[in-house]
Order: sequence, then C-alpha cells, then structure tokens
Amino acid sequence: MSENTKTQKKSWFKGLQAEFKKIIWPDKKTLARQTTAVVAVSVVLGAVIAVIDAILRYGIDLLVK
Repeated sequence: MSENTKTQKKSWFKGLQAEFKKIIWPDKKTLARQTTAVVAVSVVLGAVIAVIDAILRYGIDLLVK
C-alpha cells in the first residue's frame, strides 16, 4: 500500500470517530417508549391488513361462486 492510501484510511477513520462522537443515544425510558410505539403500530397495521385481506377474500369468493 502506498503512503497516500494509508493516510486516506487514517483520515477516514478519524472522520468516522468524530461522527460517532456526535451521536446522541436515547436513554432507557425513551428507547422503551419508542420501541413500544413501533411494536404497537406494527401490530395494529398487521391487524388492519389481515381484516382487509379477509374482506377481499370473502368478496372474491362471492364473485367466483
């Protein structure tokens, strides 16, 4: 490897380290609240999709028979 390549890699890792220092990690309470919200929305959306699917399947069965 050339000296220029090594310098570029060191510079890239220093930049990466600087960006990681800028990250603001959520506390446990915020993380738990956001996780609960994501799970709840996923369950509700899954239920809505299941209901729509059942209605469409019933409607198509009526049309086919």
